Amino acid sequence: MSQAANDYIRSNSDRFLEELKDFLRIPSISTDPERTGDVARAAQWVADKLRAAGLENVEIIPTSRHPLVYADWLHAPGKPTVLCYGHYDVQPPDPLEEWVSPPFEPAIRDGNLYARGSADDKGQMYMHVKAIETLFAVYGKLPVNVKFLVEGEEEVGGANVAKYVAENPDKLKADAALVSDTSLYAEDMPTLCTGLRGLVYMEVEARGP
Repeated sequence: MSQAANDYIRSNSDRFLEELKDFLRIPSISTDPERTGDVARAAQWVADKLRAAGLENVEIIPTSRHPLVYADWLHAPGKPTVLCYGHYDVQPPDPLEEWVSPPFEPAIRDGNLYARGSADDKGQMYMHVKAIETLFAVYGKLPVNVKFLVEGEEEVGGANVAKYVAENPDKLKADAALVSDTSLYAEDMPTLCTGLRGLVYMEVEARGP
């Protein structure tokens, strides 16, 4: 990254952090029907930030449950297209008594930001949006074509995003996909995850004397 890009990030870091805190304050719990309005509010927040970053064709796409958010910028002829995927919904915060600080009141302790969604997946997804903003601010354009697809049902199985992908292959066609929802081994070790195999949950009941 160029010095100009680094300078832009440093000069805007306080704003970036406050915006992320605002995002983390939205209790977008996709499993809780009482939070449907908050999930929709988070989708609108994402759409607004994608548009503000410089992306085009921003859509909030209704589904049978929680909306998808799409945006793109396709003005790099001859360059690859990168599809950025993430999610704005979060897990329930229970048990609340285990939290040192309230889950939807972001707190910084020892240089770390604590809130539900800070690491799964609002923080990482937001970082991609800010990278786009930085590239536009410094260079006025992106080096590749970019598409964003952000869902609100990852924590409940992602059925609607799977349906949307199957029904829109041309719209979502890309040369590479960048997934924000993966792990980092250590703070000083950049990590590139090249594949995901899913999860299986089961309950085993053992009986005996």
